[in-house]
Amino acid sequence: MSTKTDAVWATGRRKCATARVRILSGSGKIKVNGKAIEEYFTSEAICGYIVQPLSVTGTSGRYDVIANISGGGPAGQAGALRHGIARALTKQDESLRPVLKNSGMLTRDSRVKERKKPGQPGARRRFQFSKR
Repeated sequence: MSTKTDAVWATGRRKCATARVRILSGSGKIKVNGKAIEEYFTSEAICGYIVQPLSVTGTSGRYDVIANISGGGPAGQAGALRHGIARALTKQDESLRPVLKNSGMLTRDSRVKERKKPGQPGARRRFQFSKR
């Protein structure tokens, strides 16, 4: 039997990372894959980047964030989490949309790693040219 909660779900993506984000009314705690945000993301800059949607909208202490992240590295996961939080806030309160949209947090960063081409050592790198 399911109980009705005030939780809002959203998905954020960046590079190869996907974040499933749930926000609930609370005291401002952020948990990522069962750990506190400071424990999961050790860099202070990345933690600041993740909480940007909450600080820009002035909802820092109002919501608890619970996220499950898979794929990618630390930078991609941080971008996916930021995107997911912004989308969840928009679902929760539509009046926050213009603020988040103007600061570019609702736009999915579509840049992904370019594939390696055959006959080359990398995506753009070529083997050294030899005249003789």
